[in-house]
Amino acid sequence: MNSHQQLHDKILHLIDHAKKLGTDQAEASISVALGFEVTARMGDVETVEQHQEKNLQITVYQEHRRGSASTSDLSIDAIMAALHKACAIAKYAESDACLGLADAEKMAVHYPDLQLSHPWSITPEQAIDSAIHCDNVARDQDARIKNSEGASVSTNSDYYVYANSHGFLGDFSSSEHSISCSVIAETNGDMQRDYEYTIARNANDLQTIDWVAKNAASKALARLGAQKISTRQCPVIFHSNVARSLWGHFVAAISGYNLYRRTSFLCDHLHKPVFPDFVTIYQDPHLLGDIGSQPFDDEGVATQKIEYIKNGLLRNYVLGSYSARKLGLQTTGNAGGVFNLCIQSSDHSVDFNLSQLLREMGTGLLLTELIGQGVNLMTGDYSRGAFGFWVENGEIQYPVHEITVAGNLQELFRGVQLIGNDIDRRGNIKTGSVLLDRMTIAGD
Repeated sequence: MNSHQQLHDKILHLIDHAKKLGTDQAEASISVALGFEVTARMGDVETVEQHQEKNLQITVYQEHRRGSASTSDLSIDAIMAALHKACAIAKYAESDACLGLADAEKMAVHYPDLQLSHPWSITPEQAIDSAIHCDNVARDQDARIKNSEGASVSTNSDYYVYANSHGFLGDFSSSEHSISCSVIAETNGDMQRDYEYTIARNANDLQTIDWVAKNAASKALARLGAQKISTRQCPVIFHSNVARSLWGHFVAAISGYNLYRRTSFLCDHLHKPVFPDFVTIYQDPHLLGDIGSQPFDDEGVATQKIEYIKNGLLRNYVLGSYSARKLGLQTTGNAGGVFNLCIQSSDHSVDFNLSQLLREMGTGLLLTELIGQGVNLMTGDYSRGAFGFWVENGEIQYPVHEITVAGNLQELFRGVQLIGNDIDRRGNIKTGSVLLDRMTIAGD
Protein backbone atom coordinates (compact mmCIF):
# COMPACT_ATOMS: atom_id res chain seq x y z
CA MET A 1 0.00 0.00 0.00
CA ASN A 2 1.33 3.46 -0.90
CA SER A 3 2.19 5.72 2.04
CA HIS A 4 0.39 9.05 2.36
CA GLN A 5 3.56 10.91 1.41
CA GLN A 6 3.99 8.76 -1.69
CA LEU A 7 0.41 9.57 -2.71
CA HIS A 8 1.08 13.27 -2.14
CA ASP A 9 4.18 13.08 -4.33
CA LYS A 10 2.29 11.29 -7.11
CA ILE A 11 -0.63 13.67 -7.18
CA LEU A 12 1.60 16.76 -7.14
CA HIS A 13 3.74 15.25 -9.91
CA LEU A 14 0.56 14.69 -11.90
CA ILE A 15 -0.63 18.29 -11.48
CA ASP A 16 2.81 19.63 -12.36
CA HIS A 17 2.96 17.47 -15.49
CA ALA A 18 -0.52 18.66 -16.52
CA LYS A 19 0.79 22.25 -16.45
CA LYS A 20 3.77 21.26 -18.60
CA LEU A 21 1.36 19.80 -21.15
CA GLY A 22 -0.18 23.26 -21.53
CA THR A 23 -3.47 22.80 -19.70
CA ASP A 24 -5.06 25.92 -18.22
CA GLN A 25 -6.07 24.16 -15.01
CA ALA A 26 -5.98 20.67 -13.52
CA GLU A 27 -7.27 18.82 -10.47
CA ALA A 28 -6.83 15.28 -9.21
CA SER A 29 -7.93 13.11 -6.32
CA ILE A 30 -6.83 9.75 -4.96
CA SER A 31 -8.93 7.57 -2.68
CA VAL A 32 -7.75 4.41 -0.97
CA ALA A 33 -10.12 2.14 0.97
CA LEU A 34 -9.48 -0.98 3.01
CA GLY A 35 -11.91 -3.10 5.00
CA PHE A 36 -14.07 -6.17 5.24
CA GLU A 37 -17.64 -7.32 5.87
CA VAL A 38 -18.90 -10.60 7.25
CA THR A 39 -22.46 -11.94 7.21
CA ALA A 40 -23.92 -14.75 9.30
CA ARG A 41 -27.32 -16.38 8.89
CA MET A 42 -29.15 -19.07 10.84
CA GLY A 43 -26.16 -19.61 13.11
CA ASP A 44 -23.54 -20.05 10.38
CA VAL A 45 -21.15 -17.75 8.60
CA GLU A 46 -22.45 -16.94 5.12
CA THR A 47 -19.98 -14.51 3.53
CA VAL A 48 -16.62 -12.94 4.28
CA GLU A 49 -15.66 -10.15 1.89
CA GLN A 50 -12.44 -8.18 2.10
CA HIS A 51 -11.74 -5.21 -0.14
CA GLN A 52 -8.77 -3.03 -0.96
CA GLU A 53 -9.69 -0.33 -3.44
CA LYS A 54 -7.63 2.42 -5.05
CA ASN A 55 -8.79 5.07 -7.46
CA LEU A 56 -7.31 8.16 -9.08
CA GLN A 57 -9.40 10.76 -10.91
CA ILE A 58 -7.75 13.46 -13.05
CA THR A 59 -9.57 16.39 -14.69
CA VAL A 60 -8.00 18.98 -16.96
CA TYR A 61 -9.39 22.24 -18.35
CA GLN A 62 -8.23 23.79 -21.62
CA GLU A 63 -9.95 26.77 -23.23
CA HIS A 64 -13.11 26.07 -21.20
CA ARG A 65 -13.14 22.45 -22.28
CA ARG A 66 -12.97 19.61 -19.78
CA GLY A 67 -11.52 16.13 -19.96
CA SER A 68 -11.53 13.51 -17.21
CA ALA A 69 -10.05 10.04 -16.78
CA SER A 70 -9.57 7.61 -13.92
CA THR A 71 -7.50 4.56 -13.05
CA SER A 72 -7.26 2.04 -10.23
CA ASP A 73 -3.57 1.51 -11.00
CA LEU A 74 -1.51 4.07 -9.08
CA SER A 75 1.79 3.37 -10.83
CA ILE A 76 3.44 6.41 -12.45
CA ASP A 77 2.93 4.96 -15.94
CA ALA A 78 -0.79 4.40 -15.31
CA ILE A 79 -1.50 7.84 -13.88
CA MET A 80 0.45 9.51 -16.71
CA ALA A 81 -1.61 7.51 -19.20
CA ALA A 82 -4.79 8.73 -17.45
CA LEU A 83 -3.55 12.34 -17.69
CA HIS A 84 -2.88 12.05 -21.43
CA LYS A 85 -6.29 10.48 -21.93
CA ALA A 86 -7.95 13.36 -20.06
CA CYS A 87 -6.07 15.87 -22.24
CA ALA A 88 -7.16 14.07 -25.39
CA ILE A 89 -10.80 14.11 -24.27
CA ALA A 90 -10.64 17.83 -23.50
CA LYS A 91 -9.64 18.59 -27.10
CA TYR A 92 -12.98 17.28 -28.37
CA ALA A 93 -15.24 18.38 -25.50
CA GLU A 94 -17.74 21.20 -25.86
CA SER A 95 -16.60 24.60 -24.64
CA ASP A 96 -18.43 26.01 -21.61
CA ALA A 97 -17.37 29.29 -19.99
CA CYS A 98 -18.57 28.08 -16.57
CA LEU A 99 -16.12 25.17 -16.46
CA GLY A 100 -12.99 25.31 -14.34
CA LEU A 101 -11.68 25.02 -10.83
CA ALA A 102 -13.35 26.75 -7.94
CA ASP A 103 -11.85 30.20 -7.34
CA ALA A 104 -8.44 30.12 -5.68
CA GLU A 105 -9.52 32.30 -2.74
CA LYS A 106 -12.17 29.70 -1.83
CA MET A 107 -9.63 26.96 -1.16
CA ALA A 108 -9.53 25.43 2.33
CA VAL A 109 -6.02 26.68 3.08
CA HIS A 110 -6.53 26.01 6.79
CA TYR A 111 -8.96 23.21 7.58
CA PRO A 112 -9.69 21.44 10.87
CA ASP A 113 -8.89 17.90 11.93
CA LEU A 114 -12.40 16.53 12.39
CA GLN A 115 -11.23 13.29 14.01
CA LEU A 116 -12.93 11.13 11.38
CA SER A 117 -10.53 8.19 11.54
CA HIS A 118 -10.91 5.57 14.27
CA PRO A 119 -9.70 2.18 12.98
CA TRP A 120 -11.37 -0.84 14.57
CA SER A 121 -8.98 -3.58 15.67
CA ILE A 122 -11.63 -6.31 15.19
CA THR A 123 -10.45 -9.37 13.25
CA PRO A 124 -12.58 -11.24 10.69
CA GLU A 125 -12.86 -14.13 13.16
CA GLN A 126 -14.16 -11.82 15.89
CA ALA A 127 -16.55 -10.19 13.42
CA ILE A 128 -17.89 -13.62 12.44
CA ASP A 129 -18.52 -14.47 16.10
CA SER A 130 -20.31 -11.14 16.59
CA ALA A 131 -22.49 -11.59 13.51
CA ILE A 132 -23.46 -15.14 14.53
CA HIS A 133 -24.28 -13.91 18.04
CA CYS A 134 -26.40 -11.06 16.65
CA ASP A 135 -28.35 -13.38 14.38
CA ASN A 136 -28.88 -15.91 17.19
CA VAL A 137 -30.09 -13.31 19.69
CA ALA A 138 -32.57 -11.89 17.19
CA ARG A 139 -34.03 -15.32 16.39
CA ASP A 140 -34.20 -16.25 20.07
CA GLN A 141 -36.45 -13.32 20.92
CA ASP A 142 -39.70 -15.01 19.94
CA ALA A 143 -40.91 -18.30 18.47
CA ARG A 144 -42.51 -16.32 15.64
CA ILE A 145 -39.08 -15.28 14.34
CA LYS A 146 -38.91 -18.17 11.89
CA ASN A 147 -36.19 -17.02 9.50
CA SER A 148 -33.34 -14.60 9.06
CA GLU A 149 -31.84 -12.58 6.24
CA GLY A 150 -28.63 -12.41 8.22
CA ALA A 151 -26.56 -10.20 10.48
CA SER A 152 -23.55 -8.27 9.19
CA VAL A 153 -20.50 -6.65 10.74
CA SER A 154 -18.31 -4.35 8.64
CA THR A 155 -15.32 -2.09 9.09
CA ASN A 156 -13.77 0.31 6.59
CA SER A 157 -10.85 2.74 6.64
CA ASP A 158 -10.40 5.34 3.91
CA TYR A 159 -7.82 7.90 2.88
CA TYR A 160 -8.55 10.77 0.48
CA VAL A 161 -6.24 13.38 -1.02
CA TYR A 162 -7.15 16.18 -3.44
CA ALA A 163 -4.89 18.65 -5.25
CA ASN A 164 -5.29 21.24 -7.98
CA SER A 165 -3.26 23.75 -9.99
CA HIS A 166 -4.09 26.58 -7.57
CA GLY A 167 -1.44 24.98 -5.39
CA PHE A 168 -3.95 23.44 -3.03
CA LEU A 169 -3.42 20.00 -1.50
CA GLY A 170 -5.70 18.62 1.19
CA ASP A 171 -6.22 15.21 2.67
CA PHE A 172 -8.03 13.38 5.44
CA SER A 173 -8.49 9.85 6.75
CA SER A 174 -11.84 8.43 7.82
CA SER A 175 -13.41 5.24 9.07
CA GLU A 176 -16.89 3.72 9.12
CA HIS A 177 -18.09 0.69 11.03
CA SER A 178 -21.51 -0.94 11.20
CA ILE A 179 -23.59 -3.80 12.58
CA SER A 180 -26.92 -4.76 11.05
CA CYS A 181 -29.51 -7.51 11.35
CA SER A 182 -32.62 -8.46 9.38
CA VAL A 183 -35.14 -11.13 10.43
CA ILE A 184 -38.49 -12.51 9.30
CA ALA A 185 -41.46 -13.01 11.63
CA GLU A 186 -44.28 -15.37 10.68
CA THR A 187 -47.66 -16.37 12.11
CA ASN A 188 -50.67 -17.95 10.41
CA GLY A 189 -49.10 -17.53 6.97
CA ASP A 190 -48.37 -13.83 7.52
CA MET A 191 -44.66 -13.10 6.99
CA GLN A 192 -43.07 -9.75 7.80
CA ARG A 193 -39.46 -8.61 7.59
CA ASP A 194 -37.69 -5.77 9.33
CA TYR A 195 -34.16 -4.77 10.26
CA GLU A 196 -32.01 -2.66 12.54
CA TYR A 197 -28.53 -1.23 12.24
CA THR A 198 -25.94 0.92 13.94
CA ILE A 199 -23.18 2.87 12.19
CA ALA A 200 -20.38 5.13 13.43
CA ARG A 201 -16.90 6.44 12.69
CA ASN A 202 -15.73 5.05 16.05
CA ALA A 203 -16.60 1.47 17.00
CA ASN A 204 -16.99 2.65 20.61
CA ASP A 205 -20.00 4.71 19.48
CA LEU A 206 -21.83 1.71 17.99
CA GLN A 207 -24.93 0.40 19.71
CA THR A 208 -24.51 -3.06 21.23
CA ILE A 209 -25.06 -6.25 19.29
CA ASP A 210 -27.96 -7.15 21.58
CA TRP A 211 -29.60 -3.76 20.91
CA VAL A 212 -29.43 -4.34 17.15
CA ALA A 213 -30.72 -7.91 17.45
CA LYS A 214 -33.60 -7.15 19.81
CA ASN A 215 -34.75 -4.10 17.83
CA ALA A 216 -34.71 -6.04 14.56
CA ALA A 217 -36.87 -8.75 16.14
CA SER A 218 -39.33 -6.40 17.84
CA LYS A 219 -39.80 -4.34 14.68
CA ALA A 220 -40.49 -7.47 12.59
CA LEU A 221 -42.96 -8.76 15.19
CA ALA A 222 -44.76 -5.41 15.32
CA ARG A 223 -45.55 -5.70 11.59
CA LEU A 224 -47.48 -8.97 11.95
CA GLY A 225 -51.19 -8.71 11.33
CA ALA A 226 -50.87 -5.79 8.92
CA GLN A 227 -54.19 -4.61 7.48
CA LYS A 228 -55.36 -2.60 4.51
CA ILE A 229 -57.19 0.68 4.96
CA SER A 230 -59.53 2.59 2.68
CA THR A 231 -58.43 5.57 0.61
CA ARG A 232 -58.51 8.78 2.63
CA GLN A 233 -56.78 12.02 3.53
CA CYS A 234 -55.29 12.28 7.00
CA PRO A 235 -52.32 13.59 9.00
CA VAL A 236 -49.10 11.63 8.60
CA ILE A 237 -45.98 11.25 10.73
CA PHE A 238 -42.77 10.39 8.91
CA HIS A 239 -40.81 8.35 11.47
CA SER A 240 -37.28 9.72 11.85
CA ASN A 241 -35.77 6.77 9.96
CA VAL A 242 -37.81 7.65 6.83
CA ALA A 243 -38.03 11.43 7.37
CA ARG A 244 -34.48 11.68 6.00
CA SER A 245 -35.85 10.95 2.54
CA LEU A 246 -38.25 13.90 2.80
CA TRP A 247 -35.38 16.30 3.51
CA GLY A 248 -33.33 14.58 0.82
CA HIS A 249 -35.92 15.70 -1.74
CA PHE A 250 -35.61 19.24 -0.40
CA VAL A 251 -31.81 19.13 -0.85
CA ALA A 252 -32.24 17.88 -4.42
CA ALA A 253 -34.71 20.69 -5.13
CA ILE A 254 -32.23 23.40 -4.02
CA SER A 255 -29.17 21.80 -5.62
CA GLY A 256 -27.50 23.73 -8.39
CA TYR A 257 -27.75 21.03 -11.06
CA ASN A 258 -31.53 20.98 -10.88
CA LEU A 259 -31.80 24.75 -10.53
CA TYR A 260 -29.79 25.78 -13.58
CA ARG A 261 -31.53 23.12 -15.66
CA ARG A 262 -34.88 24.48 -14.42
CA THR A 263 -35.96 21.00 -13.29
CA SER A 264 -36.82 21.89 -9.69
CA PHE A 265 -40.13 23.01 -8.20
CA LEU A 266 -38.10 25.42 -6.04
CA CYS A 267 -36.58 27.41 -8.90
CA ASP A 268 -36.77 31.17 -8.15
CA HIS A 269 -37.68 30.57 -4.51
CA LEU A 270 -34.61 32.19 -2.93
CA HIS A 271 -35.71 34.39 0.02
CA LYS A 272 -39.25 33.09 -0.26
CA PRO A 273 -41.15 30.97 2.30
CA VAL A 274 -40.86 27.22 1.75
CA PHE A 275 -41.63 25.88 5.25
CA PRO A 276 -43.56 27.23 8.25
CA ASP A 277 -41.65 29.95 10.10
CA PHE A 278 -40.59 27.66 12.95
CA VAL A 279 -38.45 25.49 10.65
CA THR A 280 -34.69 26.05 10.36
CA ILE A 281 -32.46 23.79 8.24
CA TYR A 282 -28.69 24.12 8.25
CA GLN A 283 -25.52 22.15 7.63
CA ASP A 284 -22.82 21.75 10.27
CA PRO A 285 -19.89 20.05 8.47
CA HIS A 286 -17.34 20.24 11.29
CA LEU A 287 -19.00 18.05 13.94
CA LEU A 288 -16.13 16.04 15.38
CA GLY A 289 -16.15 12.38 14.41
CA ASP A 290 -19.53 12.55 12.70
CA ILE A 291 -20.63 10.43 9.74
CA GLY A 292 -21.48 13.48 7.61
CA SER A 293 -18.51 15.70 8.47
CA GLN A 294 -15.95 16.83 5.89
CA PRO A 295 -13.27 19.57 6.09
CA PHE A 296 -13.45 20.58 2.43
CA ASP A 297 -15.71 19.73 -0.48
CA ASP A 298 -14.88 17.81 -3.65
CA GLU A 299 -13.30 20.93 -5.18
CA GLY A 300 -11.09 21.81 -2.20
CA VAL A 301 -13.44 24.58 -1.07
CA ALA A 302 -13.69 25.05 2.69
CA THR A 303 -16.92 23.63 4.09
CA GLN A 304 -18.84 25.91 6.42
CA LYS A 305 -21.93 26.13 8.56
CA ILE A 306 -24.75 27.33 6.28
CA GLU A 307 -28.42 28.02 6.88
CA TYR A 308 -30.54 26.86 3.97
CA ILE A 309 -33.85 27.55 5.69
CA LYS A 310 -34.16 30.25 8.37
CA ASN A 311 -37.59 30.81 9.92
CA GLY A 312 -39.15 29.03 6.95
CA LEU A 313 -37.41 31.17 4.30
CA LEU A 314 -35.03 29.71 1.70
CA ARG A 315 -31.75 31.49 2.38
CA ASN A 316 -29.17 29.54 0.32
CA TYR A 317 -28.88 26.99 -2.45
CA VAL A 318 -26.58 23.94 -2.46
CA LEU A 319 -23.88 24.87 -4.98
CA GLY A 320 -20.56 23.78 -6.34
CA SER A 321 -18.52 26.17 -8.50
CA TYR A 322 -19.96 25.11 -11.87
CA SER A 323 -23.61 25.35 -10.88
CA ALA A 324 -22.90 28.62 -9.05
CA ARG A 325 -21.45 30.16 -12.21
CA LYS A 326 -24.40 28.95 -14.26
CA LEU A 327 -26.68 30.76 -11.80
CA GLY A 328 -24.50 33.87 -11.43
CA LEU A 329 -23.81 33.05 -7.79
CA GLN A 330 -20.92 31.91 -5.58
CA THR A 331 -20.16 28.32 -4.59
CA THR A 332 -21.45 27.35 -1.14
CA GLY A 333 -18.74 24.70 -0.73
CA ASN A 334 -21.19 21.91 -1.48
CA ALA A 335 -19.52 20.14 -4.39
CA GLY A 336 -20.39 16.56 -3.54
CA GLY A 337 -23.57 17.40 -1.60
CA VAL A 338 -24.44 18.59 1.90
CA PHE A 339 -22.50 17.73 5.04
CA ASN A 340 -24.48 17.07 8.23
CA LEU A 341 -27.87 18.53 7.36
CA CYS A 342 -29.65 19.38 10.62
CA ILE A 343 -33.40 19.94 10.92
CA GLN A 344 -34.47 22.20 13.75
CA SER A 345 -37.77 23.41 15.16
CA SER A 346 -36.94 26.87 16.45
CA ASP A 347 -39.93 28.25 18.34
CA HIS A 348 -41.52 25.34 20.20
CA SER A 349 -40.79 25.52 23.93
CA VAL A 350 -41.77 21.85 24.33
CA ASP A 351 -39.58 19.10 22.89
CA PHE A 352 -41.86 16.47 21.36
CA ASN A 353 -40.80 12.84 21.44
CA LEU A 354 -42.50 10.33 19.15
CA SER A 355 -45.20 9.46 21.71
CA GLN A 356 -46.07 13.13 22.07
CA LEU A 357 -46.18 13.54 18.28
CA LEU A 358 -48.65 10.65 18.12
CA ARG A 359 -50.83 12.33 20.72
CA GLU A 360 -50.66 15.65 18.88
CA MET A 361 -51.70 13.91 15.65
CA GLY A 362 -54.56 12.06 17.35
CA THR A 363 -55.74 10.05 14.36
CA GLY A 364 -53.62 9.37 11.30
CA LEU A 365 -50.77 7.32 9.86
CA LEU A 366 -47.29 6.70 11.25
CA LEU A 367 -45.00 5.94 8.29
CA THR A 368 -42.08 3.59 8.99
CA GLU A 369 -41.12 2.38 5.51
CA LEU A 370 -41.24 3.86 2.02
CA ILE A 371 -41.13 1.67 -1.07
CA GLY A 372 -40.10 2.49 -4.63
CA GLN A 373 -39.54 5.82 -6.33
CA GLY A 374 -42.29 8.24 -7.26
CA VAL A 375 -41.03 11.82 -6.99
CA ASN A 376 -41.20 14.37 -9.81
CA LEU A 377 -38.72 17.04 -8.81
CA MET A 378 -39.91 19.43 -11.49
CA THR A 379 -43.52 19.53 -10.29
CA GLY A 380 -43.03 18.34 -6.71
CA ASP A 381 -45.55 15.54 -7.18
CA TYR A 382 -44.90 12.78 -4.66
CA SER A 383 -46.26 9.22 -4.60
CA ARG A 384 -44.62 6.21 -2.95
CA GLY A 385 -45.59 2.81 -1.64
CA ALA A 386 -45.54 2.64 2.13
CA PHE A 387 -45.86 0.63 5.31
CA GLY A 388 -46.83 2.04 8.68
CA PHE A 389 -49.18 1.97 11.63
CA TRP A 390 -52.70 3.35 12.00
CA VAL A 391 -53.07 5.65 14.99
CA GLU A 392 -56.24 6.63 16.87
CA ASN A 393 -56.50 8.79 20.00
CA GLY A 394 -52.72 9.11 19.93
CA GLU A 395 -52.15 5.35 20.23
CA ILE A 396 -50.94 2.84 17.63
CA GLN A 397 -53.82 0.50 16.72
CA TYR A 398 -52.46 -1.88 14.07
CA PRO A 399 -49.90 -2.13 11.25
CA VAL A 400 -50.95 -1.03 7.75
CA HIS A 401 -49.64 -2.31 4.42
CA GLU A 402 -50.35 -2.16 0.67
CA ILE A 403 -50.88 1.59 0.63
CA THR A 404 -49.53 4.54 -1.31
CA VAL A 405 -48.92 7.97 0.21
CA ALA A 406 -49.21 10.94 -2.12
CA GLY A 407 -49.08 14.71 -2.17
CA ASN A 408 -47.09 17.62 -3.56
CA LEU A 409 -43.76 18.38 -1.91
CA GLN A 410 -44.36 22.12 -1.92
CA GLU A 411 -47.62 21.59 -0.02
CA LEU A 412 -46.08 18.93 2.23
CA PHE A 413 -43.25 21.27 3.21
CA ARG A 414 -45.69 24.05 4.05
CA GLY A 415 -47.78 21.51 5.95
CA VAL A 416 -45.09 20.58 8.50
CA GLN A 417 -46.74 20.82 11.92
CA LEU A 418 -44.11 19.54 14.34
CA ILE A 419 -40.60 18.08 14.29
CA GLY A 420 -39.80 15.55 17.01
CA ASN A 421 -36.71 15.37 19.20
CA ASP A 422 -36.16 11.66 18.39
CA ILE A 423 -33.27 12.60 16.10
CA ASP A 424 -31.77 9.82 14.00
CA ARG A 425 -28.07 10.69 13.77
CA ARG A 426 -26.94 7.65 11.80
CA GLY A 427 -26.64 9.43 8.47
CA ASN A 428 -25.75 12.71 6.79
CA ILE A 429 -29.24 14.10 7.51
CA LYS A 430 -30.09 14.49 11.20
CA THR A 431 -33.83 14.69 11.78
CA GLY A 432 -36.53 13.74 14.20
CA SER A 433 -39.93 12.41 13.19
CA VAL A 434 -42.05 14.90 11.22
CA LEU A 435 -45.80 15.50 11.57
CA LEU A 436 -47.50 16.71 8.37
CA ASP A 437 -51.00 18.14 8.35
CA ARG A 438 -52.27 15.81 5.62
CA MET A 439 -51.48 13.44 2.79
CA THR A 440 -53.59 11.32 0.50
CA ILE A 441 -53.49 7.64 1.45
CA ALA A 442 -54.44 5.33 -1.43
CA GLY A 443 -55.66 1.97 -0.14
CA ASP A 444 -58.73 -0.14 -0.80
